[in-house]
Amino acid sequence: MKIERVETFLVPPRWLFCRVETDEGVVGWGEPVVEGRAEVVRAAVEVLAGYLVGEDPLRIEHHWQVLTKGGFYRGGPVLSSAVAGLDQALWDIAGQAYGAPVHALLGGPVRDRVRVYSWVGGDEPGEVAAAVAAQVEAGFTAVKMNASGRLSPLPTPAEIDDVVRRLAAAREVLGDGRDVAVDFHGRAGAAAVRRILPELAALRPLFAEEPLLPEQGHALHDVVTCSPIPIATGERLYGRAEFLEPLRAGVAVVQPDLSHAGGVSEVRRIAALAETYGALLAPHCPLGPIALAASAQVAFATPNFLIQEQSVGIHYNEGADLLDYVVDPEPFRFVDGHLRRMDAPGLGITVDEKAVRRADRTGHAWRNPVWHHDDGSFAEW
Repeated sequence: MKIERVETFLVPPRWLFCRVETDEGVVGWGEPVVEGRAEVVRAAVEVLAGYLVGEDPLRIEHHWQVLTKGGFYRGGPVLSSAVAGLDQALWDIAGQAYGAPVHALLGGPVRDRVRVYSWVGGDEPGEVAAAVAAQVEAGFTAVKMNASGRLSPLPTPAEIDDVVRRLAAAREVLGDGRDVAVDFHGRAGAAAVRRILPELAALRPLFAEEPLLPEQGHALHDVVTCSPIPIATGERLYGRAEFLEPLRAGVAVVQPDLSHAGGVSEVRRIAALAETYGALLAPHCPLGPIALAASAQVAFATPNFLIQEQSVGIHYNEGADLLDYVVDPEPFRFVDGHLRRMDAPGLGITVDEKAVRRADRTGHAWRNPVWHHDDGSFAEW
């Protein structure tokens, strides 16, 4: 079997899919994307495809090594995301070729279902409470919310109180039997989160996500030391080496993204590295169906897995949603806040190719918001 063709598709609302076709008719799908830079990753996939066409798709590890190391300049979000999507597609092909789900190829399942959480928004405590209540009604046992909107470089007491009120509103609805995680999105610096996190401790969040920007990893140990809340990070880290500093700093949860951090192959290794530090895996995934399926396959086979993000109905998905691009939505039916084990060959889903090709004719040019402080200076989104 040889790889015959690699195609990419700009799919609304903000995704990029890739399709890898073999000369025997076996097709694998992947999701290589950097949100807001999908067109750039598309170009990277087209360049990397030159290394794959004519090759045996089942040599997944060999291809991963070539794609990541074959160029003199390595790493970064664009290249790592391009490799991630291609890697997902190759695992999808391998599963179909061997007649097994990807988790079986990774050593077999260690669990029968994967716990998932939903994102909730709302700028005011009342909106947060209503959004959380809707997710509880839908059967979810965990949610995640932003800690805040735009934050001052050193937040005022009023801003800190607002963070507390928002989380308290969620906790009141959830009670003690469900979980809420709080995402700082890199908007707060080390000094700010050292003040905020102790204020949130009584509300017992599952974890505090990305309290610092990834380039401030040198300060992460101080944040972990002062925090009574487990610290999670990793959505903007792209390989094992980049996770070493956070793990040495003592983070409790690592959050690599299957569409950014080198795909199934590398996230599996990141999870194993985290296990040696006693850390848990909670893959980042506010993306489409292929990324979620790949994440779930890793979760089924990973002992130190904690919980999985998913994006059904998330506010980014305007005009199109995750289920619009699969033939059968059943694999993504959540039961009691969990995904049941997928046992179909490959990634476990069937992509609706006609819907994908139709969507690509429209495409998208999604960009994340750009924020500014009141004085006109740049603010982290």
